[in-house]
Amino acid sequence: MRRLLVAGVLLVSACGAGGTQPQARVTVTVTASPSPSPAATSPTPAPPPIAKLTPRPVVAPDGRRCPDHPTPACTGLPPGTKLRTLDANDGPAHRVVKPNTVLDGVHVTGDLFIAADNVTIVNSQIDGAIQAEFDGKDHAYTITDSTVGPTDECQTAPAIGVADYKAERVLIRGHADGFRDSGDNITIKDSYARLCSEGTENYADGIQTFNAGKGLLLDHNTLDMRGVVNYNSPIFFNDRPDGTRDVTITNNLVMGGTYTVQLHNIHGSLVVKNNLIVDRTWEHAPMSGDCLDTIQFENNNIVTIDDDYRVTSIVRPLTCNGK
Repeated sequence: MRRLLVAGVLLVSACGAGGTQPQARVTVTVTASPSPSPAATSPTPAPPPIAKLTPRPVVAPDGRRCPDHPTPACTGLPPGTKLRTLDANDGPAHRVVKPNTVLDGVHVTGDLFIAADNVTIVNSQIDGAIQAEFDGKDHAYTITDSTVGPTDECQTAPAIGVADYKAERVLIRGHADGFRDSGDNITIKDSYARLCSEGTENYADGIQTFNAGKGLLLDHNTLDMRGVVNYNSPIFFNDRPDGTRDVTITNNLVMGGTYTVQLHNIHGSLVVKNNLIVDRTWEHAPMSGDCLDTIQFENNNIVTIDDDYRVTSIVRPLTCNGK
């Protein structure tokens, strides 16, 4: 509020002997003081940018489709596939010994042993696990549009391993460990794994390194470890200090675990981009990692999902230190 400026004239009469004296004219001016300036305020910080998620559909050759991350609806053995059962020829397992073998539309009621190079598995069901390390050699193979694991138990052995393999649109069930990385040249894409555990018999991991090698691509997979009794992490990289090299982890949807993602002792290049961790599904924190200057860590977020694994909201960005 401002005080008014008052200007006026005062007439002062002076009385003395002999009559009235001439009046003295006095002018009084009152000047208003200036209003105080308003207190300076700090500008309101701009809100952080909202992450934008670009859906990437999964489309199987038979037309099955998921709108974004893989689920049982678009992975595994195509419904209606006519299967022929392969007889066990190595105890309860079936062993492949011929290079370039193609297993299309087969049912293996136990484990599948791959003791030859360049084996292809497609549109098939393996009730046990796939093992391809024999006589000190990792045999290369590819598995697509197939289901691995039993429906009535939880096996301790990794469903798929251990080196020189490519898995695409695979569904894993009935295994404590989904994928194993124990060598070079591994690609896992558009696949779905629902992990399990039984008492103290096994601890669940979506993918785990053990004496790992060089060159892993883990891209656009769903690894679900919710509700598991004993567990480590859906993405568990904590190998020997001189082990794992050149790893790319992109576009995955993961949930559960002590830490949902653990990234330790990785050398060479490490790219971690566009991954989503489901909110409040971890025990300790969403992530634990060696946040070195060489890591490319971009656009990873904490999200919520619905029962069909569709993202319903972005909670916050994920930082490398897990906060």
